[in-house]
Amino acid sequence: MRKLSMDELGRKSIEEFKQASKTPVIAVLDNIRSMHNVGSVFRTADAFLIDAIFLCGYTPQPPHRDINKTALGATESVDWIYFAAATDAIRELKNRGYKVLAVEQTEGSMSLEKFSVKTDDKIAVVFGNEVEGVQNEVLQLIDGSLEIPQLGMKHSLNISVAAGIVLWEIVRTRI
Repeated sequence: MRKLSMDELGRKSIEEFKQASKTPVIAVLDNIRSMHNVGSVFRTADAFLIDAIFLCGYTPQPPHRDINKTALGATESVDWIYFAAATDAIRELKNRGYKVLAVEQTEGSMSLEKFSVKTDDKIAVVFGNEVEGVQNEVLQLIDGSLEIPQLGMKHSLNISVAAGIVLWEIVRTRI
């Protein structure tokens, strides 16, 4: 067994990525503190060819050395927009026809494995602050919540891990 070369992996250039048909999914990062988490979500967004990332509140924005450290160039390929308030981002997404879901343990949240999406559904997923989660005023505007099943003592995941799990679950059904 041997490791595949970069040419064999069929990696897209930034230009090819920009022109490629995207998965109609937007990740919304609301008041994320860690630049490494932001960079990791950019890298995941690139891996799954999603539409864009909306950065909200005090979430760090590219360019920044610590974001680039984990993004590994994905800040150049993935489109992103900054909003001062996540509520403004949610309203914009709804105007664009997106169904907006929070990744949060809420009353009535749906377990991720039970969530299904049609190929042409436009989905936005809100990931909240590492400690506080998704803001209550954001929860008042969304269409529902997704919860990642967890079996251990802790009932939370790092945002970069949660984003990888949720975005993959949404994207994989469309491949």
